[in-house]
Amino acid sequence: MIIPRNRMASLAAVLMLTACSGLSGDAGLDIPDVADGDISEATMKDVTRQLASDEFEGRMPGTAGEEKTVALLIERFKAAGLEPGNNGSWVQEVPLVEITGKDFAPLTIKGDGVNLSYDFGTEWVGVTYREDAKTDLKDSDLVFVGYGINAPERGWNDYEGVDVKGKTVVILVNDPDWETPGLTGPFNGRAMTYYGRWTYKYEEAARQGAAGALIVHDTEPAAYGWNVVESSWTGPQAYAQRGENAPPLTAMNGWVQKDVARAILGAAGQDLDTLSAAAKQKGFKPVPLGLKAGTSFANDIRSYASKNVISLMRGTKRPDEYVIHTAHWDHLGRCTPAEDGDDICNGAVDNATGTAALVALAEANAKAGAPARSLVFLAVTAEEQGLLGANYYAENPVFPLAQTVGGLNMDAFQVMGEARDVTVVGGGKSQLDDFLAAGLKAVGKVATPDPTPEAGYYYRSDHFALAKKGVPMFYLRDGQDLIDGGKEAGAAANSDYRANRYHGPKDEFDENWDWSGVMSNLQLVYRLSRMLAESTSWPNWNEGDEFRATRDAECAASNVGC
Repeated sequence: MIIPRNRMASLAAVLMLTACSGLSGDAGLDIPDVADGDISEATMKDVTRQLASDEFEGRMPGTAGEEKTVALLIERFKAAGLEPGNNGSWVQEVPLVEITGKDFAPLTIKGDGVNLSYDFGTEWVGVTYREDAKTDLKDSDLVFVGYGINAPERGWNDYEGVDVKGKTVVILVNDPDWETPGLTGPFNGRAMTYYGRWTYKYEEAARQGAAGALIVHDTEPAAYGWNVVESSWTGPQAYAQRGENAPPLTAMNGWVQKDVARAILGAAGQDLDTLSAAAKQKGFKPVPLGLKAGTSFANDIRSYASKNVISLMRGTKRPDEYVIHTAHWDHLGRCTPAEDGDDICNGAVDNATGTAALVALAEANAKAGAPARSLVFLAVTAEEQGLLGANYYAENPVFPLAQTVGGLNMDAFQVMGEARDVTVVGGGKSQLDDFLAAGLKAVGKVATPDPTPEAGYYYRSDHFALAKKGVPMFYLRDGQDLIDGGKEAGAAANSDYRANRYHGPKDEFDENWDWSGVMSNLQLVYRLSRMLAESTSWPNWNEGDEFRATRDAECAASNVGC
């Protein structure tokens, strides 16, 4: 077994991380020493500048901006000395479907003496994932299913004892213990788990055979207001095209305002607050409401194709074992104009920086020479439309998931100077924490836990598509404690970006940016991926983590890899 040379220092680093952010301790893993990489700041600037230029028109999938982006990435990966990653091709075709709902009928709730009606947009929203010209939810029995969680490893099943086939389930947002001040509890306390995300709740409702699923919006546990729900769940909705033997789908997924849910439950003789309190307790039983839901809407359907870009550096000793790097190349294209008339959302920070990092890391690894395991550099499409490119890869992996050791995702580097720390999103979930402890020690940084664990950011970027398929994934973000100005300056820089540039036309490349913090963060990413690529270990999710059972099952079914 290879361990860091200074055993006591490494152990201290692990203990420090465990204390500050819930990261796991040393599990006897093979964590090799690796050297710094020769990472080019010029490459970071050049590629970010090009991707964020007006010429690329905001890099919207399916546009001329995509064609330019894909061509640039292939050119740069080829120049770095990598090989095409998809059986001789640089790309993976991603078939997409865009569904635009229209002619929405009200959401009606009917029962004995009950006749309620709610307007689309202001009181409820709904979409379908099915490629049907018409969605018609008719006389569907309503059942309140608490948080809509079925987690056998935690002894929790909100669907126990009820058949919801053909029915519409009403679900609370987040996890049962989201109000817990700390990070301990049946669902990690304040930190949201996958079970708290709306994506999971709709997926589980579909697995249970439900026809419809309605999540009760509540601003604090959702971490965003109704305005975000209304804007995000109206208009065109894009999805990766489903293949054969795809998981089941509900006919309609939606949200209702909290006051709407309160009124519906009241009409059923129930109280939202009382049921919400009961749903926080283990052993909660679903509650049939004795009411029927209905709505309908038409759907315009458009099919088109986009591309993931994949490059490969083949390993020298174990080439059939893979370490993956991900970043999304896409952004929003043309968007709401700024006051000066600029209507191109250039996406310089989000995510030209992360895409440039894929190229810079590929170059640095080529200079160092191939490691024992193979390195994959995956630039995915349509993240801004719901992680579509990453999800498509996860469902149709070029490299078997059981042979994918783990990986690192890069999404939106804030170019704001050097920090003393790095923000760890998803700490305490897997044995990757031990590699991180060694990497932080090597680069002289400390870990800062996710300042908003209740927002569930681990489940909102491209790495998540692989994580829910069992592959352990890092998600590191910029530090909060800047060398120049400390935590106050870091918070101010992040707030300024969110308020003035995020998802807007002013997220543009700036020649005066200070790249020092980005480059040191990339040095950490480089070390972590080289450690995984030179190691003989297969880090797993921690016992009890929501992704552990999936990883164990895929490993048990494989004759090679983990």
